[in-house]
Amino acid sequence: MTAFTFRASFPAAIGLALSLALVGCSTTSPDVIKPGDAQRLSQVQDAVVLSVRTVTVEGSQSGAGAAAGGVIGGVAGASVGGRREQVAVGVLGAVLGGVAGNAAERFGTRESAVEILLQMPNGDRRAIVQAKGNETLQAGDAVILVTTGGKTRVTKAPARTMR
Repeated sequence: MTAFTFRASFPAAIGLALSLALVGCSTTSPDVIKPGDAQRLSQVQDAVVLSVRTVTVEGSQSGAGAAAGGVIGGVAGASVGGRREQVAVGVLGAVLGGVAGNAAERFGTRESAVEILLQMPNGDRRAIVQAKGNETLQAGDAVILVTTGGKTRVTKAPARTMR
């Protein structure tokens, strides 16, 4: 039977912890409908795109990255040195691991999105930020705003066939 060596499995532990911390943190594309929104009546409004620009949605800080980093850093630090140093280095490792884990979570959950400035038929203007989807929107495009459960997404308007 082989003995468990912490040093050999430390990189794998970091990767696993950060992966678990970042699971489920991304936002959905306007092309993806959540199960709770299926078969629900949505409000639809016409609009025209005035401008589109790329923006970055800041990453989340749920605390999962800091917690995972703190545990990993604390365990790694406690495995270094003699008995006296283990506590001090373990605490220092936990603090540094927490800071690093928080930064990794924030960076890993950043997302590129688009800010769409819209002209409504009544003259009002609205701005919506949404994840990039499969459609490329540009100034002058006729679009529809689909609002379901308080969330709005912008998509190209279908060709009008009914009058």
